[in-house]
Amino acid sequence: MAIRKQQTVTFSTRVRMDVRARYLLYLPEGYGELRQMWPLVLFLHGAGERGSDVNAVRRHGPPKLVDQGKEFPFILVSPQCPEDESWSVPVVRALLDEVQDRYAVDSSRVYLTGLSMGGNGTWRLGTMCPERFAALAPVCGWGDPDRVCVLKDVPVWVFHGRKDRVVPFRKSEEMVKALRACGGNVRFTAYPDAAHDSWTETYSNPAFFKWLLDQRLSPSHSGRDGVSGKRRKPHKAARAPQ
Repeated sequence: MAIRKQQTVTFSTRVRMDVRARYLLYLPEGYGELRQMWPLVLFLHGAGERGSDVNAVRRHGPPKLVDQGKEFPFILVSPQCPEDESWSVPVVRALLDEVQDRYAVDSSRVYLTGLSMGGNGTWRLGTMCPERFAALAPVCGWGDPDRVCVLKDVPVWVFHGRKDRVVPFRKSEEMVKALRACGGNVRFTAYPDAAHDSWTETYSNPAFFKWLLDQRLSPSHSGRDGVSGKRRKPHKAARAPQ
């Protein structure tokens, strides 16, 4: 009796998804008054802010600073992850497409940052579409060291507290070590006395935002669609939402 061998078969198709997300939107002083394009910071919160009340996103990070009166020279978008879920790359990528189509975003200055679960989301989204971001800043997050070399040309600043018992410090160490091994442009700030909350000091540091905004994509990479790799259409109007 002949033994029937297995064959390797590749399956490929296009699947359409209907996605929905709520987010906090901050537009900088002067937005809509001048025909100019603005940097965009996409902020991903941690597990404690998941749910259906988007105001929970105001508890930490840049959204908290805005509520305290901080003014930023960039558009800030802070989506909310549903209860009992983790950050979905397709959903966040679709949100990024929507924001870049709707608002006056400088596609060469799009930045991604997040804390804890949002730090993991930063690593994941960054490795799935590295061409979309001028810089990444994962705070007390974790990721897959085997995938991180796709970020070797993306400036990355990693933050973590050495006494973190929620997400162990070594999780960021592993990512930084792997990225450095493939020649990545990565900075690593280790807070010696910080536990899980390494985000308060990070986002309160003006030097962090200066570094972030100093990063730009080269003209050959800016504004590319994360799915098709094609250049995105230029924004038609710099209007604030009504």
